[in-house]
Amino acid sequence: MESARLRVALAAATLRRHAPRTLLAIAGVAVAAALLLDMVMLSTGMRESFRQLLTSRDFELRLSPRGTLPFDTEATIRGADTLLAELRAEPEIVRVSPVLGASVHVQGGARAATAFALGIHADVQGDYRLLTGHDIDAPLTLVANDRFLHDAGARVGDTLSLAAGYDPQLRAATGARRLVVRGRAKFIYLSADQPALALPLATLQRMLGAEGAGRVSLVMLHTRRGVNADTLGRRLEARFPRVSAISTARAVQRIDERLSYFRQLALILGSTSLIVGFLLVTTLMTVSVNERVGEIAVLRAVGVSRTHVVQQIVLEGSAITLAGALAGTALGLLTARWLDGILSAFPGLPAGVDFFLFQPRAAWTALALLAACGIAAGLYPAWRAASLPIAHTLREEAVA
Repeated sequence: MESARLRVALAAATLRRHAPRTLLAIAGVAVAAALLLDMVMLSTGMRESFRQLLTSRDFELRLSPRGTLPFDTEATIRGADTLLAELRAEPEIVRVSPVLGASVHVQGGARAATAFALGIHADVQGDYRLLTGHDIDAPLTLVANDRFLHDAGARVGDTLSLAAGYDPQLRAATGARRLVVRGRAKFIYLSADQPALALPLATLQRMLGAEGAGRVSLVMLHTRRGVNADTLGRRLEARFPRVSAISTARAVQRIDERLSYFRQLALILGSTSLIVGFLLVTTLMTVSVNERVGEIAVLRAVGVSRTHVVQQIVLEGSAITLAGALAGTALGLLTARWLDGILSAFPGLPAGVDFFLFQPRAAWTALALLAACGIAAGLYPAWRAASLPIAHTLREEAVA
């Protein structure tokens, strides 16, 4: 115990003796640690963020028009009434939530506004969270997000005239309805800057006329506990050839494929940060050892073992790495929050998606790798110093 305290005291004294160089080294390791942490958060954060987004409303399976992802195109599923009735009769399905998407336009209001409208069943919907006011409770009611209310100059309780289209020959709006704004909502799968509203599915279908009759854009399914969503999806695809069934796992896999560039970039930059941290500590410890060759030779001459010398120098490198890693963690979290704010503003991204998501296990594993690199970086210069011939080294130091 006394020997360990002595090594710690000697290591601390050596680092304090060259305080400016030690602080610069800690700063360099902190930057490397921050970059490594951010890249780990980027490589795993988007995938986990999308997974959490898809599972936030307990829908394990989504049916979209054959060959498309939900709302990738304007394609719709025809004969939705029959499809929904058969899905509700399935014993493995607990909840069926149909959704129809379309653009609507505000008429005659204080401001002209266009929004993306979702036709839903309020009692089973999974597309928004109500913030204030009341949910949809009648055929001619709606809830809207803050962006739409701002663009339309409307408030909860106002009545708006909405149209689903425009006939250029008649020069008149089509599918016009007057609806009451019942509440404010946050739409989970839409970007924060996209004007959006939700209204009853039947109302939107009637507003669209022939284009919306008996159609939906998406059907979300909540299955019973223990049901394999992929197996059920394949069975539904075989039974209903006009739809594609996408489980949450498959959706995350497809998102992974589309985000492969980010993972590759994160891997390259993360590996670079590890190499930079290793080389930085190695260079510093080599310079430090070269300056103390005579001192180390004297210690060896008075009976200090090689192991003691190696442990002290490795301890110095470990202290620098640990201090840098702790500072880098704080720096990495700050820069990740800043970068996430920039990237999340990219048009079309859901408001709930984070590019940099802190996951303790992945983050601490990455920082442990950096710490291991710091320890390894001190081994070579430490062993080289401890292995110098004592008499020869003392003679050269005396001549010098």
